[in-house]
Amino acid sequence: MYTKILEANDESVGICAEMLRNGDIVAFPTETVYGLGANALDGEAAQKIFEAKGRPATNPLIIHVADKSQIDEVAYVDEMSKKLIDALMPGPLTLVLRKKSCVPDIVTAGNATVAVRMPDHPVALKLIKAAGVPVCAPSANTSSRPSPTMAMHVYDDLCGKIPVILDGGKCPFGMESTVLDMTTRPPRVVRAGSIELKQIENVIGPVGKETVISDSLSMLKEPTRYVPKAELAFSAYYDNMCSVISSYYDRQKSLGRKPVIFCLKPNANKYGDRRTVIMGETIVDYARLLFEKLREAEKCNYDLVIAEGVPMGGIGTALLSRLMKLSHGNVI
Repeated sequence: MYTKILEANDESVGICAEMLRNGDIVAFPTETVYGLGANALDGEAAQKIFEAKGRPATNPLIIHVADKSQIDEVAYVDEMSKKLIDALMPGPLTLVLRKKSCVPDIVTAGNATVAVRMPDHPVALKLIKAAGVPVCAPSANTSSRPSPTMAMHVYDDLCGKIPVILDGGKCPFGMESTVLDMTTRPPRVVRAGSIELKQIENVIGPVGKETVISDSLSMLKEPTRYVPKAELAFSAYYDNMCSVISSYYDRQKSLGRKPVIFCLKPNANKYGDRRTVIMGETIVDYARLLFEKLREAEKCNYDLVIAEGVPMGGIGTALLSRLMKLSHGNVI
């Protein structure tokens, strides 16, 4: 299969919308990461996503909508969920709700629930609206790779496996959505992501977030999830973190490795002449750049990335969960 990259103009959006209506799959940008979409109401179309990604059938897909009213077409919306939809959508928030019968079982992995969100990206919204159907979409990568934040990341992973990539530039958030299970009380955080939990709690009150890191640890039992080509290790967050990272770097280099350190700009001078990649000024910058910089490190033939740890809380919780998965629990 030949994979085309199309600039996200009106003509290309129209072409891709028709492809979705006809049962094909399309990679497209969102505010979080690139998604690989299909008509969410067409089980055969959704199957193509699993085949292209090598995704386990036990892993459900997220349905994306272009209008809040579309959520009612695929799920039962309670009052608490409606408050979140009104306050935080469009945006990087996914709600797990009781599904309606129109949603094929393959989309939900046979579960009685369905995950739904409304992306805050003009290309994604225009595409879904033009298609006229809700679009199920996981990240547009093979299931063993970090999520893609640029069209070329999608191409690197899925060239020859999908027909088209709609190029809308770099994804502004660079990290997947926050997923909240609304079928429990209190609602439970399934995945920490681009929306901070305090934003959610400001709308509906406390949510269950105690299992966020333990859920990330449980993912380590699935070796096909989040496997970058360069080995990743990360440090716990403490006062002498930079010294510990420097010592680990030196030991690994003495063994013939080619390491690089991912660090925030305020810490860069603490690593001397060791190779570093600056991950911005803040933890928010770090989270936004993580997937992109991992792929760049691979292309520079680094075989070990040593990443700084960050404090728990806010976006730091989401970032730590990604570091845990990407490193397969390799904490120094």
